[in-house]
Amino acid sequence: MSAPISNVRPKPDKVLTDIADYATKYSITSRDAYETARYCLMDTLGCGFEALEYPACTKLLGPIVRGTVVPNGAKVPGTQFQLDPVQAAFNLGAMIRWLDFNDTWLAAEWGHPSDNLGGILMAADWLARNGKEVTMRDVLTGMIKAHEIQGVLALENSFNRVGLDHVVLVKVASTAVVANMLGCSYEEVVNAVSHAWLDGQSLRTYRHAPNTGSRKSWAAGDATSRAVRLALVAQTGEMGYPSVLTAKTWGFYDVLFKGNEFKFQRPFGSYVMEHVLFKISFPAEFHAQTAAEAAMSLHPVVKNRIEDIKTIVIRTHEAAIRIIDKKGPLDNPADRDHCIQYMVAVPLLFGRLSAADYENDVASDPRIDNLREKIVCVEDKQFTKDYHDPEKRSIANALSVEFKDGKKLSEVVVEYPIGHKRRRAEGIPHLVSKFERNLARRFPEKQRKAILDLCMDQKKLEQTPVDEFVDSMVI
Repeated sequence: MSAPISNVRPKPDKVLTDIADYATKYSITSRDAYETARYCLMDTLGCGFEALEYPACTKLLGPIVRGTVVPNGAKVPGTQFQLDPVQAAFNLGAMIRWLDFNDTWLAAEWGHPSDNLGGILMAADWLARNGKEVTMRDVLTGMIKAHEIQGVLALENSFNRVGLDHVVLVKVASTAVVANMLGCSYEEVVNAVSHAWLDGQSLRTYRHAPNTGSRKSWAAGDATSRAVRLALVAQTGEMGYPSVLTAKTWGFYDVLFKGNEFKFQRPFGSYVMEHVLFKISFPAEFHAQTAAEAAMSLHPVVKNRIEDIKTIVIRTHEAAIRIIDKKGPLDNPADRDHCIQYMVAVPLLFGRLSAADYENDVASDPRIDNLREKIVCVEDKQFTKDYHDPEKRSIANALSVEFKDGKKLSEVVVEYPIGHKRRRAEGIPHLVSKFERNLARRFPEKQRKAILDLCMDQKKLEQTPVDEFVDSMVI
């Protein structure tokens, strides 16, 4: 005879209280984190502005009911939309992620911590337009904390290996930060985070053949907007679920994580923002960034000998092989920007790799697929080890080219992409240039100069009310 079920309410799972403690009580003191967050803000918004040039993205934007304007609602940067904070978060989140060009975090789980900006900035703007004093320093603090929650959870816990998409971590991180920003009590923050884990979680189906599709470009927008909704629900006093992770049979661990508990490599601080990876050079899945850089360096040597190439070997790390080593037809841009062979072939052929290069008019060039067929990926165990090493976190790729006459080019090895912490000084000027190019896509000269000047002034930006900052980027 089985033991009776206890109705005694359990204490909240430690993971819930650790996240809530950090979101509500931890003080960020790192100047490096705040400076990096400012650059992250610039880069992330710039990615959204570039996405507005793509109808596949813009068709999803605006209010759910066309023509709706929300009085005192959040204004979506780069657009004319003023929306409720949930839908505004979806809009900005979808823009940010659309072209796969915002920042990245790589560990046991990978992801894009700046995806959280959709919920953070739009919730902050909505609060500012409704009487609460919220400055851009509050936004930067929220960014640092969301990066940290998502990134630290990702260090030792692989959600992809159980078939779940990394946007679960966006939802959890955004929920905690936004709930605190809304003024939720500590208990309400815990409750909100429990709801984020309780939700049905996205499968990775849309990221993998034969189902790769554009949902991967709005999944994070969906997650960060859902976080705003859950935080607002918790603020009403709606109950939480304290053992959402650990409950036997029905909890997250048993249902979705093969019975395993989360592991933590380090406590929450500001490590993730300080070490985040910026995508500066190429709108490409991050495991291929160094491969594309190596291919760019080889372009002048091979551009007139493409037909003479016999084989290209990419020496790479295990994660790249698992995610982006693809053979056969590629059906759409979402398929192509997650194929390392495609992301090497294009720069070898053309000396470039832009978002437009994933579109059908470029992809229809038969030389790309011909070259893809000659590219082979092999794992280098040391590259894999260095990828997981907390002191290195390299994302190494090496390219070697052999011609039909038996001659070989010297292998080109790139261990760290330009957006890596180890190349930060080299990368920041390029990041600023990228932001300037993206501002020019949406704003007249006087407006974009005012935006850039504000973003380049740490002290002035931090003191700026959020609604004034967002107003500076309204069309």
